[in-house]
Amino acid sequence: MRKQIAAANWKMNLTLKEGEALLDAISAKPHTLLANQEAIFAVPFPYISMAQAKVGAKTNVFVAAQNCSDKASGAYTGEVSVTMLQSMCVKYVVIGHSERREYFNENNELLAQKVNICLENKTTPIFCCGEPLEIRESATQNEYVAKQLTESLFHLSEESIAHVVIAYEPIWAIGTGKTASSEQAQEMHAFIRSHIASKFGQTIADAISILYGGSVKSANAVEIFSQPDVDGGLVGGASLIADEFVAIINALKK
Repeated sequence: MRKQIAAANWKMNLTLKEGEALLDAISAKPHTLLANQEAIFAVPFPYISMAQAKVGAKTNVFVAAQNCSDKASGAYTGEVSVTMLQSMCVKYVVIGHSERREYFNENNELLAQKVNICLENKTTPIFCCGEPLEIRESATQNEYVAKQLTESLFHLSEESIAHVVIAYEPIWAIGTGKTASSEQAQEMHAFIRSHIASKFGQTIADAISILYGGSVKSANAVEIFSQPDVDGGLVGGASLIADEFVAIINALKK
């Protein structure tokens, strides 16, 4: 079975003490991760050391960064390189979240460079893709997402693409309270897998984890995660509530 992942994206939220308390509360609540399941905490850069200290020794629990530079090093004040993250034992980096694309003008070419530098440094990119409301309403979401995947991932080798996690995030369902139905989520996840297969083959496509990221919460996680091509979630607001995120972890496919 593909790796099933519950990934928490804290975004720009919580003070250090609040983050510590949240991780302590999650650790204290009953939850089980099977061999093919992982919990990932994508925390703000200043909290990475704290999060590693809290969860770094736990089995199948990892810390992620929410972004990285496309440069290895140099005079780029305020940026954080993958080599810096790797030196802190960060295993995952979220690449191309819709907020990075919208607010910081990150395009597919730049994101391809970020994917490259992650893989060169043995760090797994969680590559985000997804369509805004106007694209969904025009029924061109497949073409839109295919372009994102093609321009940012299709230059990779078969060996490299196998080390990428994909997160589909319908932008119209992020922070709006709207959620794609489980059928809509499955339809797009199946399309993404088929598009990957068209370039890299079905065996590789079947092994890649594809997460759903669009207002996942405890009330809908079981239904969404039960879909055959949905391999967990990239969770925003609900990941800031201990009871919610633990329930989401426990909703992963068994």
